[in-house]
Amino acid sequence: MPTVELSQVEIPDFGAPTVEPEIGAAEYQARITRAKEMARDRGIDILLVYGDREHWSNLTFFTGYDPRFEESLLILGPSDPPILLVGNEGMGFSRKSPIPLDRRLYQQLSLMGQPRGGSKPLEKLLVEAGLRKGREIGIIDWKYFTSEVGPDHELWLCAPDFLVRAIRAVTGTDPRNVTDIAMHPATGLRCINSVDQLAAFEFNSTCTTRAMRRTLEALRPGMTEYEAVEIAAWNGMPASCHPVMASGPRADWVGSPSMRRLQEGDPVLFSLSGWGSLCARAGFLVRDSGGLPPAIRDYVQKLAAPYFGAVVEWYQAIGIGTPGGELARIIQSRLGDPFFGVSLNPGHLIHLDEWVHSPIAPGSQIPLASGMAIQVDIIPATGGPYFTSNIEDGIALADERLRTELASRWPEVWRRIQARRAFMKDRLGISLKPEVLPFSSIPACLAPFLLSPRMLLRVT
Repeated sequence: MPTVELSQVEIPDFGAPTVEPEIGAAEYQARITRAKEMARDRGIDILLVYGDREHWSNLTFFTGYDPRFEESLLILGPSDPPILLVGNEGMGFSRKSPIPLDRRLYQQLSLMGQPRGGSKPLEKLLVEAGLRKGREIGIIDWKYFTSEVGPDHELWLCAPDFLVRAIRAVTGTDPRNVTDIAMHPATGLRCINSVDQLAAFEFNSTCTTRAMRRTLEALRPGMTEYEAVEIAAWNGMPASCHPVMASGPRADWVGSPSMRRLQEGDPVLFSLSGWGSLCARAGFLVRDSGGLPPAIRDYVQKLAAPYFGAVVEWYQAIGIGTPGGELARIIQSRLGDPFFGVSLNPGHLIHLDEWVHSPIAPGSQIPLASGMAIQVDIIPATGGPYFTSNIEDGIALADERLRTELASRWPEVWRRIQARRAFMKDRLGISLKPEVLPFSSIPACLAPFLLSPRMLLRVT
């Protein structure tokens, strides 16, 4: 078994993006066409995609428009172009979509206190969109349920009651939850990504992880948590979840930054995320083990090194065709002791939102596939003075055809990926299969002592 050691390692500058990949109208149209086909195969006549300020990602996947101000409803039925119901503020912002949309105003989707008198009733709008008695309606909202909740699991909806009531009034039946069309870990449309989508995720991850690196290399006692995040100079791209900067007794809360001043010896947790990316690191604000309380000066030997070794084995095992259950088995075999407190899935699919679903679970036979974007999200939670260790980054899987296409269409992205692979092998001792593409610009870099950011764990 490889030996984990703490060693001085210089992290290269893998480069800043000069080109931002975008998703074209043709791809959005293809996503909509495929979703309608999948719905039709299940007896669904009209497919609705609901989104709101928190649960926006499925609607954004189909349109490029994120309903960041209010709720919206995409109606995929017999009409062309698709119908998009929006509130007052969505009427303007939805123009960002690159595809033609028949935008119709329904002001009850707007925030309270805004004008309400200029739109038709919801039932009327649904009828005009093609809903009627006898038509089967499916809803993609933000989560689906399985038979674990009972035989009527397709009737368990997360969409708001006012929408479900209106559909029932128009059609005479309840809509069905078909969110798995977008989010199933094997067959969901958002689980296998195109070359342009992967390039966009890599762009976001590069920006996010470069920002992370700026803070990690500048952490000092005395600065506030806010000041630590300010150093990141993050570029303001849309976030998939809240930034985290938590220190001292707050570190267990996974909370947003505060005015608390960092103190030497503090446990610290820091994470940033952009669409399709998240990077997190955790450790102690010390220069070496001598700065830790005497009872946990074996922090590296007891927690960080075993954790890193398990993550390395995970990295080297993952590939196209690897069953998700095999990755779960590796982590259980290495970190199964209750001390480590690993309870969530050791890795999951990532997309515009931070967690789509996970094929990585005990006993899972779902084979990992080309086009998947995966979060290396393996988190110990000791619940005690040893705190945690964290090396959370994003990767993608790409077969030879997809790799060739990525190198051709997005050569700058490809150069960064190849440089990261070489660094992980040559400096950290992590050999990846050819199809594994690291998206982080601090790839697998784990400095357990945050005041020594170049003292990284590696395997020999």
